[in-house]
Amino acid sequence: MPQTLKPQDAGQVAEVLAWAAAEEKTMALVGGGSKAALGRPVTTDYRLDLSALNGVSLYEPEELVLRAAAATPLGQIQAMLAQQRQQLAFEPPDFGDLYQSMEQQTIGGVLATNLAGPRRIKAGAARDHFLGVQGISGRGTAFKSGGRVVKNVTGYDLCKLMAGSFGTLAALTEVTVKVLPAPEKVRTVLLFGLDDAAAIVAMSQAAGSPYEVSGLAHLPSAIAAHSAVSYVGGAGAAVTAARLEGPAPSVAHRTAALRAQWGAVGAVEELHGQNSAVLWREIANVASLLPDPHAVIWKLSVTPSLGAAAAAAALAMGGQVYYDWAGGLLWLALRHQDRAQDDGGAALVRSALNEPDSGHATLIRGPDALRGRIDVFQPSAPPLAALIGRIKDSFDPRRILNPGRMYGDI
Repeated sequence: MPQTLKPQDAGQVAEVLAWAAAEEKTMALVGGGSKAALGRPVTTDYRLDLSALNGVSLYEPEELVLRAAAATPLGQIQAMLAQQRQQLAFEPPDFGDLYQSMEQQTIGGVLATNLAGPRRIKAGAARDHFLGVQGISGRGTAFKSGGRVVKNVTGYDLCKLMAGSFGTLAALTEVTVKVLPAPEKVRTVLLFGLDDAAAIVAMSQAAGSPYEVSGLAHLPSAIAAHSAVSYVGGAGAAVTAARLEGPAPSVAHRTAALRAQWGAVGAVEELHGQNSAVLWREIANVASLLPDPHAVIWKLSVTPSLGAAAAAAALAMGGQVYYDWAGGLLWLALRHQDRAQDDGGAALVRSALNEPDSGHATLIRGPDALRGRIDVFQPSAPPLAALIGRIKDSFDPRRILNPGRMYGDI
């Protein structure tokens, strides 16, 4: 177990990383620790505990902006926003049950992994709400980028670079995010009995409609049966779901219109507030819909029109799958044979994507041994890999930050 270092402020983080760079000592960055099993296993000389970087330093509800130290618990931020009827629009999922972890998510961890939930199809990813950042590079050098508004011209947009970098470029110390009003009303329209291909067509039509849906998912019958929502778990059939949010009169009108559109295809039902919230939490958080604790979990991002074919190829291994993001995101569970030659389905899953640029597959959950021997993230084409290497050299030339967390040499 590596020795833990716990700096108390950004200045001490800079001192520690400057020393580590000079001595070529590697560091595993830890905020809350809730995502330790996401990415490749990391073996380092030291563990850098950033949990002291905690607290909201700026919240202006009328300006829809919030600034916090990077290790501020996400739950604390969400509770503060809820008091003002506001929210993080990108709907960060909670993978605590998926990883059987009791650790708290942090705002910096969510942004560093660029996680977003079902509302991504309308609101965008975490990176699209990331306004400003302060951090310490692997050189031990402090930097900042961005500000308090979406449009700023303060230099390179390092927020976009840090989002999804998994702590391999810098230790984030402070972040600024855009927040949005919470919807007045939420309704979910359910369509029953469609196969995967027909469901993707129905979701695509809803996505292209004027009804401004904020979530589109399809649960095959075996997956729907795991839902705690009675209309879904007791349906005895596949369930396709569309969420509509906003002012009450608008939601009522749009819900009625979508029910009429989908009613021409099959039987429909409607969920209101609490049931709707439970269903979309299940879809975002994954664990209750794919409950086998021994399964490896893959996340496939594909062109929606290719989703059913990709799922069919992957299901040849006897797994289970459901769809989010109007069919553009597949959550796939495969049973893992715990032996050295087993790749957790990586070859089959990635071959199911058909073309190199038709999507990407990420291993979201798997045992350490598996994550250590395969590509957890989609392998990059040589030109992109070279660019990633140059960026790493700019921020962390000694390769001290989370070495190997994303790729073997990064």
